[in-house]
Amino acid sequence: MSSRFLLFLSISALLIISGFCSATPAKESPKKDEDLDEDLSFLLEDEDEKASIHDKDHQNHDHFDEDEEDFENYDDFEDSEADHDQYKPPEVDEKDVVVLKEGNFSDFVEKNRYVMVEFYAPWCGHCQALAPEYAAAATELKGEVVLAKVDATEENELAQKYDVQGFPTVYFFIDGVHKPYPGQRTKDGIVTWIKKKTGPGVHNITTVEDAERILGAENKLVLGFLDSLVGSESNELSSASKLEDDVNFYQTNSPDVAKLFHIDPKAKRPALVLLKKEAEKLSHFNGQFTKSAIAEFVFANKLPLVTNFTRERAPLIFENPIKKQILLFATSEGSHKVLPAFQEAAKLFKGKLIFVYVEMDNEDVGKPVSDYFGISGDGPQVLAYTGNDDARKFVLDGEVTLDSVKAFGEDFLEDKLKPFYKSDPIPETNDGDVKIVVGNNFDEIVLDESKDVLLEIYAPWCGHCQSLEPTYNKLAKHLRGIDSLVIAKMDGTTNEHPRAKSDGFPTLLFFPAGNKSFDPITVDTDRTVVAFYKFIKKHASIPFKLQKPEGAAASKSSDSTNKDVKDEL
Repeated sequence: MSSRFLLFLSISALLIISGFCSATPAKESPKKDEDLDEDLSFLLEDEDEKASIHDKDHQNHDHFDEDEEDFENYDDFEDSEADHDQYKPPEVDEKDVVVLKEGNFSDFVEKNRYVMVEFYAPWCGHCQALAPEYAAAATELKGEVVLAKVDATEENELAQKYDVQGFPTVYFFIDGVHKPYPGQRTKDGIVTWIKKKTGPGVHNITTVEDAERILGAENKLVLGFLDSLVGSESNELSSASKLEDDVNFYQTNSPDVAKLFHIDPKAKRPALVLLKKEAEKLSHFNGQFTKSAIAEFVFANKLPLVTNFTRERAPLIFENPIKKQILLFATSEGSHKVLPAFQEAAKLFKGKLIFVYVEMDNEDVGKPVSDYFGISGDGPQVLAYTGNDDARKFVLDGEVTLDSVKAFGEDFLEDKLKPFYKSDPIPETNDGDVKIVVGNNFDEIVLDESKDVLLEIYAPWCGHCQSLEPTYNKLAKHLRGIDSLVIAKMDGTTNEHPRAKSDGFPTLLFFPAGNKSFDPITVDTDRTVVAFYKFIKKHASIPFKLQKPEGAAASKSSDSTNKDVKDEL
């Protein structure tokens, strides 16, 4: 599974900072041991007799790594280890991709100055998507740079040696020294990046024939029209090119070549233009001819006005230094009504915001992204997103017009918008022992200052959540008669709240009564009814006494009561 797995956003906490310099809040004050000296044997009767001791470290096995695609790319929507057995290798001609193993790896990278190496897993969907692009790049670069691959599921020692945390992991070796490949997972992206690292930063164009060939082959390029192909101006252009991995730089002193690139042959030199095969094809540079100014110009103009979201373009969007995005969600049929206004608005925010179009009825990418952000219906709908580090979302209320998007973008940049959080519908009835929490009733249930609340944040597909459910239900059944206490759960895949920070599934949080302005307490204990009960008893703000149900079996010895019983997860 890719190390950038962004199935779920980490939600930013909105903390209410107390104005008092006080001692430790009451919620953290431990109860005296004698308060826990109860006969809890009847709780043990419900425990599975086959429960075995389990290393607590493994309780978090089902948690995802927040470094995983933090929507740095939302590009891991469908991968699942459960699908490994169904994996069938794609039919890709990889004749120019070298297969490396433990036995030949070190010798190979030492003998070849430039080597790109992909560590992959056969079942990984993103590795499968990369395979044809990687193979095509290997063919184009044959004789210049070697592209190789390592099956990390077979070559475990190699994967550990190079700290492979997810798939695909791609490194570029120069004289045996490696660095991560941060570029796009496309043939053009790989080829452009590698040529930047292995060749001159700027290529000369001296003939019209060369110019026509390059214009036909390149999707995006920069051309400098200079008095001389050597000297200070050429050096500034070359230095700027090193700061851009995904745009090729060229230079010419030929007026005929300049004319082909839409530069007036009589224009004052140096002149510079950025060409793209996009809606906005041409961008002229009018700043000082310095490395930083050129790089800033290219950075602000290299993306399309509106980027259609695809898996291939995800890294270009989410690894961009511009983190804030405006996303248009619309169907393929409905997009033509709003895209022109959306593109016009995008012109006003170049270099400040990234504008993205998500085709909602695209089953492969559009629908998962829409679900991820909590966007439903047929659209069109516009959403602002602060990026992975902050991960706040804001929804445009109203029609999608040039004026509305313009005002929305300005308010977004000035932090004047109210965040939007996903929520399932509020349940019509909520009378079960375990209360159902959704985004829109979170405040009412979890942040009720008169209640001590235990909240489980779970995912329906999570195996450990499923294993925990019987124990959690039994706990709630035993505690249902205590009015000051609420046992609750929330589906973390379809609901969000700024106070519900989850680093994986299941996440268990305890919100003590009267202390809801503080961070909740993370429940770190064995997953048994008794362990949960003791944790709640210790941290609850409102004292309570658990009544033994009538007809319960006689108490067992204290040794039996206090033994370390754990659920087998």
